[in-house]
Amino acid sequence: MVVVIPQGASIAKAGDILEEAGATSASSFVNHARFFGGSDPIKPGEYEIEKGMDAGDILALLQSGRTLQRFVTIPEGMPSILVWERLMAEERLKGEVPVPAEGSVLPNTYAFTTGETRAAVLKRMQAAMDKAFDELWEKRSKRAVVKDRNEVMTLASIVEKETAISSERRTVAGVYTNRLKVGMKLQADPTIIYPLTKGKPLGRRIRRSEIQAVNDYNTYAMAGLPKGPIANPGKASIAAVLDPAPTDYLFFVARGDGGHVFSRTLAEHNANVEKWYALRRERGEM
Repeated sequence: MVVVIPQGASIAKAGDILEEAGATSASSFVNHARFFGGSDPIKPGEYEIEKGMDAGDILALLQSGRTLQRFVTIPEGMPSILVWERLMAEERLKGEVPVPAEGSVLPNTYAFTTGETRAAVLKRMQAAMDKAFDELWEKRSKRAVVKDRNEVMTLASIVEKETAISSERRTVAGVYTNRLKVGMKLQADPTIIYPLTKGKPLGRRIRRSEIQAVNDYNTYAMAGLPKGPIANPGKASIAAVLDPAPTDYLFFVARGDGGHVFSRTLAEHNANVEKWYALRRERGEM
C-alpha cells in the first residue's frame, strides 16, 4: 500500500495515517518509535509499505526518507505553455506556478514526491537549464554567431522545432548561422506559428497573410533572430548552435519523414523543393 506523510507530521499523526491505511496500529507505531526509534525524525513524502512489514520496519522506512518517486517528463521542444499545463495537470503536486519564461526549462524527466509544490519542481527544471547552458557556453566554438543566452536559446529553439533527426541538428544550425552572417532571412515556419498559438499546434496550414505578418517573431518578414525563444530546447540543440557544422549550405527542404535535403544555391534548393514536393504529393502527404 501507499501512504503519504505530510510535512511537519508528528509520530502520533503518522501513526494515525498508518492505522487508517491498515498498515499497522497507531499505538504499535508510536510505542516502537518511543522505545526503539532513536533520535532520527520521520521524513515527509509518499511511501510504499510492503506486505509483512511490522511497526519497526515502517518506522525505519519513514526515517530513511526512501520515498516513492513519481516522474514528470518535459520533451525537447515543448513550449512553456504546455510545460505549465503538464505541471498543473499533475494532481500529486500542489500550489500554483506562473507560465515559465520560454527557454528557461531544460527538457528531461524529473522525479518528485506526492505533496511537493509545483514551484519546487519548476525550480529544479530551471536550475537544470541554467547549469546546462553554463556548461555548454564554456565550450562554444568560434563559428557560433549567437552572442548571449537569449540568442542561444532563441536559435536553439528554432533548430529544435525544425528537425526531428538528431544527426541533422548541427547542419540545420549551420544553415541558420550562415544566413545570420550574410543577413538573409531565416524563414523558419515555427516562428510564424509561435505568436499565433504560443507554441501549441496550429492544426492547419499556415495562411499567406500569416507568412507576411510583421511581428517580433516572424522570420519571413524580417532578417535576424526573433525577440526570444519559441520553445524549450534540449541540450543537443543548444550545443548545435554553439558549435554549428562547418558547412556552406544556405537552404533545406523537408523530405516528409522528419529529415531534410540541404543545398548551397537557390537553384539547387528550388530543384529539391520541386522533387520532394512531387514525391510528397504522390504519397498523399500534401
